[in-house]
Amino acid sequence: MFRREETRTVHVGAVPVGGGAPVSVQTMCNLPPHDAGAILAQAQGVARLGCDIFRLTVPDIEAAKALGKARSASPIPFVADIHFDYRCALAAIEAGADALRLNPGNIGAAENVRAVARAALARKIPIRIGVNMGSLEKPLAAKARGGEISPAEALAQSALAHLKLLEDEGFRDVVISAKASNVQDTIAAYRLLAERTDCPLHLGVTEAGTLVPGAVRSSVALGILLAEGIGDTIRVSLTDRPEREVLVGMEILRSLGMRPPGPAVTSCPTCGRTKVSLMPVAAAVEEALEALYAERLAAGGAKAVERFPRVAVMGCVVNGPGEAKDADVALCGADGFFMLYVKGEQVCRVSEADAARKVVEYVVSL
Repeated sequence: MFRREETRTVHVGAVPVGGGAPVSVQTMCNLPPHDAGAILAQAQGVARLGCDIFRLTVPDIEAAKALGKARSASPIPFVADIHFDYRCALAAIEAGADALRLNPGNIGAAENVRAVARAALARKIPIRIGVNMGSLEKPLAAKARGGEISPAEALAQSALAHLKLLEDEGFRDVVISAKASNVQDTIAAYRLLAERTDCPLHLGVTEAGTLVPGAVRSSVALGILLAEGIGDTIRVSLTDRPEREVLVGMEILRSLGMRPPGPAVTSCPTCGRTKVSLMPVAAAVEEALEALYAERLAAGGAKAVERFPRVAVMGCVVNGPGEAKDADVALCGADGFFMLYVKGEQVCRVSEADAARKVVEYVVSL
């Protein structure tokens, strides 16, 4: 649908990033970094929703060991997020991380970055240079605050200076991100990078906010850039659960034709006639269908989801029966319960608590 900028290809585990590969979706673990079991469970959960790459913080050596334990059973690759102590990066490499994310502005002397580059080169794993407005090197931050250069220029200069440091060590498997919390600065920074380097670009708006403002800001910035052919992998940063980051990211790509359309769920906005708890039921149906869709896609590829059932979740009898006739499976709200329809025919009455499960049961049977 859109002409993609030509970039290098790097591999994060089995996931290609750049070089025309499909735009991948990432999220970040929000659990204690020493709990390998919880980390693995979250990685498995987001993978079922379509997440391609999972990032987690490694603040100390014990966290690197937990990463290794969780990664050994994870269905998707892990990126170790490193700040301040380069020795944590070395430990994460040793533990089996598939990639590193470094913010060179806070990792110390250039020799520390070189040591990490040499270790990553030996293990053939990529490094993402992650530059944020909140942690720019002091000279560049001062220039941006003083108006000597734009924030976008400061971000681009920081990223490219650290790219040179890695490339001087013969290290070329680099992905770059340059994030601001401001949408305009983010767009401008990535446009500059697309002009100045062929490194794959990881798109995101940093600290985008809670679900609604964060999803809107991310959709605007990432949608514009992706439509211009800029970007090879994305992360939607929300003050919310990683699962929601994945769902928003997937929807951005679907809206641009960069992923198959996915489950089609029609739901009404509710009004005073609604006598069921429609919002949590609609959300539960959507989340369950996303998991089923991802499961089928992983098992059978695009052919397995070419005709995915259409579902409607409606609040009352005004539009509910009509939407039910056009849906494969539908819920129509009544007084404290739902009527369930299959192929336009009323099948049974279901409780609010059981509604999502029954929808999935019938979708699976079609």
